[in-house]
Amino acid sequence: MLLTKHLLALRPNKMDWIFATKTFIAGMLALYIAFELNLSYPIWAIGTVFVIAHPYSGMTASKSMYRILGTLFGAIFAVAVMPYLVNTPWLFSFVLASWVGVCLYISLLDRSPRSYVVMLAGYTAVIICFNSVFYIDTVSIFDMALGRFIEISLGVVCSAVVTSTIFPMHLGPVVQMRVSKTLQDTQQVFDLILSDQNHQDNYTQLLANITRDTSDIHAMAEHLSYEKSKFKGMTKPLQELLHQVTMLIANLVAMSERIKQLDQIDSNYRQYLQDLHHHVDHFLDDKHVIHESELRHLPAHFEQQFNLILQHATSEQRVILGGLKMDIRHFIQNFRAVKLIWQRIQLGDNILPESITPLTTTYPSLHRDYGVAVRGGLSAFLTILIACAFWILSGWHYGFMLAQMAAISACILTFLDDPVPALKVFIRASIYGSIFVFLYAFGIFPHVTTFWELAVVLAPFIMFCLMLYMHPPLNGLGLPLIMCTIMGLNLQNRYAMDQITFFDASIATVIGPIIAVCMVQMVRSMSPDITVQRILALHYKAMRISISMPYGTEFRIHLRSMLDRIGVLNTKFIKSEQLKIEINKALIESSTAIDLTRLHELMKKLSKESPVVDSINRLQSQLNQWFIFKEKNQSDPEVLSTLLLLFEQINQQVQSLGDEDIRHRIEISVNNIRNSICHISTADTQLSTLLLGTK
Repeated sequence: MLLTKHLLALRPNKMDWIFATKTFIAGMLALYIAFELNLSYPIWAIGTVFVIAHPYSGMTASKSMYRILGTLFGAIFAVAVMPYLVNTPWLFSFVLASWVGVCLYISLLDRSPRSYVVMLAGYTAVIICFNSVFYIDTVSIFDMALGRFIEISLGVVCSAVVTSTIFPMHLGPVVQMRVSKTLQDTQQVFDLILSDQNHQDNYTQLLANITRDTSDIHAMAEHLSYEKSKFKGMTKPLQELLHQVTMLIANLVAMSERIKQLDQIDSNYRQYLQDLHHHVDHFLDDKHVIHESELRHLPAHFEQQFNLILQHATSEQRVILGGLKMDIRHFIQNFRAVKLIWQRIQLGDNILPESITPLTTTYPSLHRDYGVAVRGGLSAFLTILIACAFWILSGWHYGFMLAQMAAISACILTFLDDPVPALKVFIRASIYGSIFVFLYAFGIFPHVTTFWELAVVLAPFIMFCLMLYMHPPLNGLGLPLIMCTIMGLNLQNRYAMDQITFFDASIATVIGPIIAVCMVQMVRSMSPDITVQRILALHYKAMRISISMPYGTEFRIHLRSMLDRIGVLNTKFIKSEQLKIEINKALIESSTAIDLTRLHELMKKLSKESPVVDSINRLQSQLNQWFIFKEKNQSDPEVLSTLLLLFEQINQQVQSLGDEDIRHRIEISVNNIRNSICHISTADTQLSTLLLGTK
């Protein structure tokens, strides 16, 4: 019913018509050339055009390249193993299932568009091998693999030519707009945090949205190398810019928490903070070209203005203001570093400033869910084994199509938390496709004698399906519907379709995905709420690692991964209000993870005999225990009570330290950890002080 509602509401716009027309032309061109070259399976040429179709030329080109590489690797594997295993069907099935499972596992770990290569290599080998078994008396495995590679390459070339010549749309302007908006949003949140007297609690949600946007842009940047925009070749510096933006998010969240603390005590400092805010805004809005030597610069009179705030603050607020000062200073410097990178990118300079330590690694510092990858690979492995067992035991001639459809279905949507609803739409599309195949094969095609007539009769259906691509509620129907229909028609120069072949193929096309749905439901599927709980457990594990991690590039990469994890969490559509609160808490905790590192570094500067060192060691041990409980979604009042006492004990002990700078920094870090990691309020702190005084 929901799909019907969206279909009735569909109103194609100008861009929909342009995209559908371009893709239709590319598909017909690929089909025509395949007919002229007398290729064995022209459907793979036209089908490739529809699979890689995208409005933006860069995304189409990159997916084209990934599809060629994936097809090549899958074909090589098929040619390598089939001659040795074809006479041992059970072992052959096990090897192919293992290959697909491993490929899908690797694909799910790589969140970049490159993952398409590995996933495609998996089920391409299955398609080639099973088709070779079906045509074993007439076609060799090498000819089958070579033919598929040529047909795929033909579809890719036709798509690239049409996409880049007819009203090309480049991704560069979209990326430019998204990055500019992200920077504007970041500065807007900074202004809201410093100017909002009531300090709304939704700042963390706004910042989480920015984190999610940076993850989206990070993936989009992968495609820039495949198009002719001014950002061609800027993928790495752009991704580095996004890594640096996450540092800004950490600064802003920490700033928000410090101001919330200050407001709970006394808001008189606000009027003096506004003067500082005004000067910082003016400094950040300066349009002059930033030079690398100026990255450490601060607004004029920054120190004097902050000293004025301190003079009018209460004694309880001084330590908190020290943390706020540090956060604002780091925000200014990090924001200007991001502006400098963006400035260079827009000028075509892909060299990063020497003073900025890159966080980009050969294996990007992004969140990876190994549990989901294992379950996804296992579900594909079991799906293929069961489908092959059905084929072997039944002796059904068209069981090969059932097995390959099961393999494809088990792979293509596994990146979703719960692929089952989308796979059910895929099954419905297979049924609808069978109906269209019947109408075309037995009602229309008998009257078609030329290629232009074929194009005319296919145009309404293909154009309609392609227009569904552009609308998120319907794109899950458009692609499987067009692919099931085109593949089911099996267009060839010597076209022939009989009723037995039609019904066998249609039944196989439906049963294959049903097997995949059953396996995915049992092994891989999980609700968004469960996924969030699992990712939160990984978050607290990362927090534990932060306790003893030295500050430096390694920690910044670690923090980047933590904040990216928050971005992933905010893409989940969850119903539990408590989990939404936990996600916001996780963002706050991530932004303060640096204080765990700072405290560890400050401890090293003290004498080992100092009582402060012993207290910090015990604090770290209790924090580790605290995170273990949080990782298991548990709580322990005794650990919390111990933490309360240790925080106050350290604050009292540092008063006797001779080094005022170390004392001040320890007080700041202890305050931040207590407030933003353990979420202990001022009232709880006062209670712990009374308890400590009674001892």
